[in-house]
Amino acid sequence: MSGPETVVRKANLADVPQLKQCIDRAYARLKIRLPDLPDVSGGLEQEIDKRTVLIAEVSGGIAGCAVLGIDGPGAHLVNIAVDPGFKGQGIGRSLMQAAETHARHAGATEIALATHVGIPENVALYQHLGWSETSRNSHKVFMKKKL
Repeated sequence: MSGPETVVRKANLADVPQLKQCIDRAYARLKIRLPDLPDVSGGLEQEIDKRTVLIAEVSGGIAGCAVLGIDGPGAHLVNIAVDPGFKGQGIGRSLMQAAETHARHAGATEIALATHVGIPENVALYQHLGWSETSRNSHKVFMKKKL
């Protein structure tokens, strides 16, 4: 038996309150572990206006999101977050695929991201999904993937 369908779509301003709640829930456990983690849910109205914000909906609720910036042949995955209540259901993979597809259709040939050095499980996950580490500093690991 399969669960509810995941629908990935572009966010709009009406999604902001639920989107902020989703992101805050996704990062809650990391903020305890990493006090230098920046605010990841602030400025969502501007993100929706300036970038592509994709949301994954399950049964009408926001289960996750991806924020994507595109500048010519380069794209940047600014943020990806999955509500912990939906962990293990393929939400992150669906969002990642949608972000890569959107970037490709917009003419990007590669996509980059930065993750916190204190979240090695993210680095391992991105490497599993075909990303390569390009550099790191004391706080961030920078990665890229050819599209």
